[in-house]
Amino acid sequence: MPSARLVEQPPEVLQLLASSRRVHTACGAGELVWHLWGQTSPQRPPLVLLHGGSGSWTHWQRNIEALVAAGRQLLVPDLPGFGDSALPPAGRDADAMPAPLEQGLQSLLGSTVCELVGFSFGGMVAGLWAQACAQRFSRLVLLAPPGLGRPAIERIRPLAWRHLDDPQARLRIHTHNLRELMLHHEDAVSPLACRLQQLNAERDRLPSRRLARTDVLARALQQLRLPVQLIYGEHDRYYRHQVAEIEAVLRRCAGFVRMQAVAGAGHWVQFEQPQAFHAALAVALDDPALGRQ
Repeated sequence: MPSARLVEQPPEVLQLLASSRRVHTACGAGELVWHLWGQTSPQRPPLVLLHGGSGSWTHWQRNIEALVAAGRQLLVPDLPGFGDSALPPAGRDADAMPAPLEQGLQSLLGSTVCELVGFSFGGMVAGLWAQACAQRFSRLVLLAPPGLGRPAIERIRPLAWRHLDDPQARLRIHTHNLRELMLHHEDAVSPLACRLQQLNAERDRLPSRRLARTDVLARALQQLRLPVQLIYGEHDRYYRHQVAEIEAVLRRCAGFVRMQAVAGAGHWVQFEQPQAFHAALAVALDDPALGRQ
């Protein structure tokens, strides 16, 4: 009998889940949930995908099949305090994530070197994780992360919804926030996108995060020597008016390689323009097979 949490997921999510392997690792008083796709490949290292804030693994809903078809082994967790994962054992922000994530990855893969991709809040987590575990990753790809010391995130505030009891009223607020913060084109604000936004936001148990408004990621990246690349949507409200300033911050990092803009996309770039995102990610990962997806 499927759980209530599974029953409420959209059919597209359930179909993708059916092709995954769900595993659990320790996370404080509970468990960290991982979803695994694909097989080990001697040609390509495993790829770890970290979702954004108020999200879950479903931030990668429109990318997983293409990555698997390109021959990638994927490890996609719900970050501690989000989705189905327990709260982090210590702390309630991005700096609380690397320890349980590394502990979990160690139990799943041992010391295998991986490539790491992090979206938004997950990009900040990815940078802190790579800083803490320098030998774990060979490449870091960031999708429009905060924590670079830029002020745009201060000017964009979502509408509150936690005080509302009516599910439909909540959905209207989630849809508004999705439109304002995450997506550029109106036709991208689909029933699937709205439902994922609602399910993910309402399972966010870390609502008072503050590190995104600091330069914590910029400082971590300055200590990295592995290749670092950044992808963002050309209409991302967090980025579009300060691309030059952000690039200047990244150029102070020894491993910085390039920034790539994806045309026609807002913040949730990999969902709104998946094919163009896959092409950009293929460049970042030097993976021609992905570029053909």
